[in-house]
Amino acid sequence: MKVTQEKLPASQIGLEIEITPEITKQTYEQVIKNLASTANIPGFRKGKVPRPILLQRLGTTRIKAAALEELIQDGIEKAVKQEAIPAIGQPQLRSSFEDLINNYEPGKPLTILAAVDVEPEVNLLQYTDLQAKAEEVKFDPEQVENTLDKERQELGTLIPVEGRAAQIGDIAVVDFKGSFAKAEGEDETAELEPIPGAEATDFQVELQEDKFIPGFISGIVGMNPEETREIAAQFPDPYANEDLAGKAATFTVTLKELKEKELPEINDDFAQEISDFETLEELRTSLVERYQKEADDKTKTNKQEALLTELLKHVEVDLPATLIEQEVDAMLTQTAMRLSQQGLDVRKLFTQDIIPQLRERSRTEAIERIKRSLSLREVGKRESIEVTPEEIAARVTELLEQYPDEQDVDEDKLRSIVENELLNEKIIDWLLEHSSVELVPEGSLSPAEETEDAESDADGDAPQTEEENSETSTEVTEG
Repeated sequence: MKVTQEKLPASQIGLEIEITPEITKQTYEQVIKNLASTANIPGFRKGKVPRPILLQRLGTTRIKAAALEELIQDGIEKAVKQEAIPAIGQPQLRSSFEDLINNYEPGKPLTILAAVDVEPEVNLLQYTDLQAKAEEVKFDPEQVENTLDKERQELGTLIPVEGRAAQIGDIAVVDFKGSFAKAEGEDETAELEPIPGAEATDFQVELQEDKFIPGFISGIVGMNPEETREIAAQFPDPYANEDLAGKAATFTVTLKELKEKELPEINDDFAQEISDFETLEELRTSLVERYQKEADDKTKTNKQEALLTELLKHVEVDLPATLIEQEVDAMLTQTAMRLSQQGLDVRKLFTQDIIPQLRERSRTEAIERIKRSLSLREVGKRESIEVTPEEIAARVTELLEQYPDEQDVDEDKLRSIVENELLNEKIIDWLLEHSSVELVPEGSLSPAEETEDAESDADGDAPQTEEENSETSTEVTEG
């Protein structure tokens, strides 16, 4: 079989495959033989249909098409094997099938054009002496005090308040009903239009200004139990409910009960109540170490991300479609698994209509992930960076000890994942040693990067307020 190769864009190898006359005739005859033994033609037993009748009834085009399918599949497979091409994904036919049928004559040579995806060549123009900037995340001692205060608030007990009006920090039990405020010039005698959902009975609310829309909490401050008051408030703009954004409102509020939190002292007893430590000093030391490590880890991650972003500016690689589609598949699978673990019905989210849109949105990130992976692998190859079996075994053992209750662990798969992660860590550490990443104050880089950081933080362990857990408060909370 004669095969001619050519390089194509997107890391493809083009193949011109010439099928010999003997093979084109042999395949054609074998197809006729197979059809003769299986065709149901009235008046003839299977296997006894005369050749002219078979050709007349089935038609030469159908027979040639069946023979061509075999010739194409077998020809491409043999060509890839003969040329020792490290193909990935499924080969693609570049010739028009219709043209092949028209040109196909059994007993004469047949030329097929095909293409196969191959691993891309990575051209690293530079990977040492890179210059980048990354934000330094510093430990804030206030985090320790905020954590202790939060735990203190959790342990606080509510006691009734008598003999004074409501003040900031109290817990108020109220009935309220919200209506849209009248516009200027509107009939003063007309009834107010109720705000859908802005009504509750025996609603408990902590009197903190950031809990509700502006004006609501400050209007309650100064009220006495059993007092009813008309409170003016303003929905912010923008607002989660676009129909309410920027609109003025009036709330009829009745204060039914007033409570205040009695907070425990922050001492050794408090430390023992909220932790496994015996003393407050030990607890503080642990929190300092925890938040210092978090800051250091975030700084290290920022340095790695900045360096990898800079590295990609010096990489030339033409990615094949197969790799991109495989990475998109992996990303969507990871997303589906995460959503499923959160208790969501993936089948309702990943419908046949939405999947193509999700795939398209994922392409840019998939391409960047592949480029990163290939670039790191190329650096590792050039610098002979490897992971030893002992290092892999130690990390696998560590993970298995951390999760002793996990069942049906595929240790071979785990070992492969660990090897890849350890190798990437070593390569990135090597890159950091041979480049310069300048640390700059947190928040000093571009607004786009600040937004990404904020979105990442928003997905973390943000505490929920009591109002966020209430269906009736969704219309009046600060979103």
